[in-house]
Amino acid sequence: SKSISKCYVQVTGMTCASCVANIERNLRREDGIHSILVALMAGKAEVRYNPAVIHPAAIAELIRELGFGATVMENCGEGDGVLELVVRGMTCASCVHKIESTLMKTKGVLYCSVALATNKAHIKYDPEAIGPRDVIQVIKDLGFTTSLVKKDRSASHLDHKQEIRQWKRSFVVSLVFCIPVMGLMIYMMVMDSQLSDAHAHHNMSSEEMEALHSSMVLEYQLLPGLSVMNFLSFLFCVPVQVFGGWHFYIQASRALRHNTANMDVLVVLATSIAFLYSFIILLVAMAERAKVNPVTFFDTPPMLFVFISLGRWLEHVAKGKTSEALARLISLQATEATIVTLGPDNVLLSEEQVDVELVQRGDIVKVVPGGKFPVDGRVIEGHSMVDESLITGEAMPVTKKPGNTVIAGSINQNGSLLISATHVGADTTLSQIVKLVEEAQTSKAPIQQFADKLSGYFVPFIVAVSVVTLFAWIVIGFVDFEIVEKYFLVSKSLLKHLLKSAEVIIRFAFQASITVLCIACPCSLGLA
Repeated sequence: SKSISKCYVQVTGMTCASCVANIERNLRREDGIHSILVALMAGKAEVRYNPAVIHPAAIAELIRELGFGATVMENCGEGDGVLELVVRGMTCASCVHKIESTLMKTKGVLYCSVALATNKAHIKYDPEAIGPRDVIQVIKDLGFTTSLVKKDRSASHLDHKQEIRQWKRSFVVSLVFCIPVMGLMIYMMVMDSQLSDAHAHHNMSSEEMEALHSSMVLEYQLLPGLSVMNFLSFLFCVPVQVFGGWHFYIQASRALRHNTANMDVLVVLATSIAFLYSFIILLVAMAERAKVNPVTFFDTPPMLFVFISLGRWLEHVAKGKTSEALARLISLQATEATIVTLGPDNVLLSEEQVDVELVQRGDIVKVVPGGKFPVDGRVIEGHSMVDESLITGEAMPVTKKPGNTVIAGSINQNGSLLISATHVGADTTLSQIVKLVEEAQTSKAPIQQFADKLSGYFVPFIVAVSVVTLFAWIVIGFVDFEIVEKYFLVSKSLLKHLLKSAEVIIRFAFQASITVLCIACPCSLGLA
């Protein structure tokens, strides 16, 4: 057997079991090929060959001639079995050394490491030469008790319930406080447009306009410089900023700690600056006992948080749906298998129940009527009908007789079958499907990766632009005050006795730069 090597070939274009049979049948006839095993879901063939007669590239070429895509896989470690065991009874480092050295001498064990502190052993082996039960037997013979590390069979790590809850809460809080703020805004807009109509029709002077303006309920000043409108907006904004924005702050701080800037950073920047700027302006107005109410941005944070937390909530609900499907798939796996020993003429000599993780390639497994197939395999003896609908969607049971393949997780219906295990553990069709779905969930769509990469540049760029805007307007203002005066929406008479020109310029510049930040933040990129 020294002259036999093993290689893995990635095969594309296989659609069903007959493709697999086709490849296996044709390659077995070739000189120098010892055995071939094809996994449909993983899209990979494991070939044992004689390197003196044939080489991997030629094997891939043979598969290509059958009409499939085939490339030789470089990393041959793919097919190694991995075993995690709990070993009891170790007392000191010499026990550890004894186990490790004995296992490393055992044929088929590729790597082994035993940790005394956690009582765990991590073993890599070649499933062709040795199996998990053999490894456990070696450790037992040394006088230690050992058991499998229990795998978490539920898909709890794919559960999005907690995220769904937190984003829903964030959305609801933001929405409850956002509606009144929007109401106030709309009311102000309507009143303003009515006022300007009145101004146009009745040729009122600016002073009369101001008088009318300040007589509006919302513009009424509770304290000098603090209007009802601004006070209410502030009250509604605080809870949103704290409770609605909580997760954004956490995620933004994480991103910044890793020196990256994501959409959360933008959201937090814009909302925080809008909130703080408005708050400071209010304080300044109150300190100045201003007659005119300052323009605040308290409406920005609630509205932003509403849209973005709604998006996040929907996203996690969608992900949760996939996880449910996965959890159901995982629950289809059998947990135990009945392994039998056969004598001559397929006479049953003995049988034992073992954990499904302990089934080795080449084991003979007995499946009774009504039982689930624990592993993928080939039927050796028996006739039965098998319900494979969970994998293939085929509602009718499929007839199985010696030589047919069976899929793990499908249900044996009426006859007892003996099968020889071909794919065990992580190689079974069901495990591969679970793995594919998990990968699909954890991997990002290329466009999403592109968007994330963009937002990495986008955030610093926007911050830079808003800073440039700030300084540009300050410079423009000091060079030519007229321009700022034209755009700064406060009536002339008020400008004269209310504000020093420097203050007007700085306020206007700040307003402009905040606007840049606030507009860029809920950009379609982030929302999408």
